[in-house]
Amino acid sequence: MADVRYAAIGDSFTEGVGDELPDGTPRGWADLAAQGWADALGEPIRYANFAIRGRLAWPIVEEQLEAALALKPTHLSFNGGGNDMLRPRTPISRIADAFSHVLRRCDEEQVTLILLSGADPTEGLPLGGLIRRRGDQLSAAVEARVGGRDDVVRALNWPDRELARAPYWSQDRLHMNTRGHHRVAARVLTALGLQPDPQWWSLPFDDSGVRLRGAAYYRTHVGPWLRRRLTRTSSGDGRVAKFAEWQELRPGGMTHATEGLDPS
Repeated sequence: MADVRYAAIGDSFTEGVGDELPDGTPRGWADLAAQGWADALGEPIRYANFAIRGRLAWPIVEEQLEAALALKPTHLSFNGGGNDMLRPRTPISRIADAFSHVLRRCDEEQVTLILLSGADPTEGLPLGGLIRRRGDQLSAAVEARVGGRDDVVRALNWPDRELARAPYWSQDRLHMNTRGHHRVAARVLTALGLQPDPQWWSLPFDDSGVRLRGAAYYRTHVGPWLRRRLTRTSSGDGRVAKFAEWQELRPGGMTHATEGLDPS
């Protein structure tokens, strides 16, 4: 019998922004992968998600890592640095140090690290070339930190040129849509040696949404981001983790809160 206890830490990518349920709750690849894990095993697993949008790499580590490890997971996924890349003065080595720290703590706690790189959003972004260069540098730096570590589960999305295409992204061009999150979930499950639903790699394209262009795009999406930068605020201010305690995911999609379960 499997005893899978999976905890996720990160920013909007892992929180699931861009893949909202009808009530507005973000779902995202981590929720999808966790449920797919239970379905593939045919057994319940436990799942927690501490990710909060807008977080930089080191605040993710400082605010989420130890809380996640306190649950005594068997697996922990980490992605960060997407928000740091938008700040050209942040050294790539400093971001990569966060990955090294997470790996060290996972080693100390005997937790299997699931390492993700974010998808490449730069096709539709202003200054996309600059951001892509920094993303390439970060990917290389992180891969160097885990070189030779075959025990680290890798689900690397940055090199996926299909995922970089517009049909996988939401209207803000910075967060993946439902289609993108399913593709990432399929990659995570495959990296774990599990078989995802084949359709997850490329769901049918829904072109019913209106994609803003020109001044309308800048006014709706770029302007609010610039205001947060100027006021030193974050889209994640006031938000809390959506699953800070274990959730039991059963095959077939049933979810039950299991606060207080003994993880041993």
